[in-house]
Amino acid sequence: MSNTVKLLNVVALTADLPRYNVWRGQVGTIVETLANGTAFEVEFSDRNGRTHKSLGLRPEQIMVLHFQPASPGFKPERGTA
Repeated sequence: MSNTVKLLNVVALTADLPRYNVWRGQVGTIVETLANGTAFEVEFSDRNGRTHKSLGLRPEQIMVLHFQPASPGFKPERGTA
């Protein structure tokens, strides 16, 4: 299991962004790598799959969600997604 952000990863927002009406915990998908991996385009969709927001975010603003148990000895990296 890796904390490295990759294209099509499912991520959660780690901070509120009221200016864009998206909030900590909202789930999105990485749809583009920007600035040589220093930022990522994250698409937020509604329950019907329609995109309601697409934002460029820094790794510290998101966390990769995992859908399987962590391997023994897995240690998440602090300060990165």
